[in-house]
Amino acid sequence: MYDSKISGPYIIINSKTLINLCSNDYLGIIQPKISNKQNQSSSRLVAGNDITFKILEEKLAKHKSHERSLIYPTGYMANLGVISSLVEKNDLVLSDKLNHASLIEACKLCKAKLSIFKHNDMNDLTNKIKTKAKRKFIITEGIFSMDGDFSNLNIISEISKKNNAITILDDAHGDFVIGDDGKGTANYLNVSKKIDVYISSLSKGLGSFGGYVSSRKNIIELCINKSKPFIYTSALPVLLIDDATRRFESDREKNRKKLWKNVKKFSSGLKKIGFNVKSNSHILPIVIGKEKTAMEFGKYLLENGIFAQPIRYPTVSHNNARIRISITARLTDIHITKSLSVLESAKRKFFLM
Repeated sequence: MYDSKISGPYIIINSKTLINLCSNDYLGIIQPKISNKQNQSSSRLVAGNDITFKILEEKLAKHKSHERSLIYPTGYMANLGVISSLVEKNDLVLSDKLNHASLIEACKLCKAKLSIFKHNDMNDLTNKIKTKAKRKFIITEGIFSMDGDFSNLNIISEISKKNNAITILDDAHGDFVIGDDGKGTANYLNVSKKIDVYISSLSKGLGSFGGYVSSRKNIIELCINKSKPFIYTSALPVLLIDDATRRFESDREKNRKKLWKNVKKFSSGLKKIGFNVKSNSHILPIVIGKEKTAMEFGKYLLENGIFAQPIRYPTVSHNNARIRISITARLTDIHITKSLSVLESAKRKFFLM
């Protein structure tokens, strides 16, 4: 863990300025000017429900084409709070093997029968959903945060409908980034109306802070009155809600176009220099090899002006690791060219085929 400071497309570590390929601030929206208002310093149910929450929640509900939204302090807390509120002991939860840690923890909290289906394996999901239960929930991500691959939402929606299941989608990495006006993965795949509960983040594509859920009125009311991560914590500071609102209202489409231009150029460049890139999203992982080699690879990048850390992950074979590259709209052609040049040099140095 490095002590660092973020500055636009750069990260400053030990007084050294590096190109930042680890940021989740995908759109790179310029920081809006906001007033320094007093914090609520209380739970929203007690004395912290400033009117600014309602304004943003109404915008987010419309954004997701749902009746209501509810803001949580973080996306992690949103997953914990929503799932533990909806799912009960005699229910069946079907969760993708590569779901985010917050989803995994949420499933454990709800004490329902948990069935993990193989990553994006619809045959495995079809078999496991046949288990008898009071209610059935399918939980998946829109774009998976490590591999950058898309969920099979079209088929999941069909399986869900056939089995009368409830579909919960964590779209933290797709929200504001893809789909019409950045409405997210389900919109991009034309299954928006088939998703029962959306959970997302305000800190990634939007670049602000917080998490939220969008769904029907009765589900939001249930979360308000049952969700412990919502009830028993102080409200987000109003200045952060103002920040998220102004970012939401900004010209996001201009940033989205720039993002996907960068994705296309970076992805094409990685393939040209010989990396096997399977992702079609803004998250571009490259498998390096053995973990020790990956650490040395990451250190080499750091010494040559690039910050992109190696990560162990279940989808690479034993003792292997990867470099997870996050493309953002902040990157210029110069940043991309330099990054690809350093990556190519690193590839040659470590004899990667």
